[in-house]
Amino acid sequence: MNVYENLLVKTVSKSEPLTRILQVLKELNLPFDYYVGAGCVTNTVWNDISGYPLEYGISDVDIVYYDLRDMKPEGEKELKEILKCQLGDFPFRLDVKNQARVHLWYESKFGFAIKPYLSLEAAIDSWPTTATAIGIRKEQNEVYKIYAPYQLDDLFSMVIRPNKLMVTREIFENKASKWKDKWPRLEIVPW
Repeated sequence: MNVYENLLVKTVSKSEPLTRILQVLKELNLPFDYYVGAGCVTNTVWNDISGYPLEYGISDVDIVYYDLRDMKPEGEKELKEILKCQLGDFPFRLDVKNQARVHLWYESKFGFAIKPYLSLEAAIDSWPTTATAIGIRKEQNEVYKIYAPYQLDDLFSMVIRPNKLMVTREIFENKASKWKDKWPRLEIVPW
């Protein structure tokens, strides 16, 4: 692990909710790859850097996985219910998404169609900013696996840089504006 990866693990380990969900997911020993990612991880880091409570500004925890064997929304709902039962009282909403089926609903939500993702990592590669394109999980051997296709420099520098692989300017600017209101130290790289 590099310095930023070690720092990410150290920061995430300070968050009781993230530590708990990573442990529960590990114990489930799921038959597919998954990550806890995006905003909940990014926001935790920004909060730590900013001196805010680690839970500040986090509305949900994104759990993403890739399972071509179950392309029905019920699979996502089932995993979400299992997690809710295992977690008990949990401070955040769970957003559980099988990235193998995102293309089936993406157009109705965002206004344009996308091709199916070929892997979980390909899905994360397309997330709207370099700082939020991140996933972390705890392996069976207790080692953390981190996927950050654009590295972690922007995350720890509090830089919001658009990832133009798939996101539109409007989506990026809306997200960046919302985040800047919560974390004024953020530097927004214009589209």
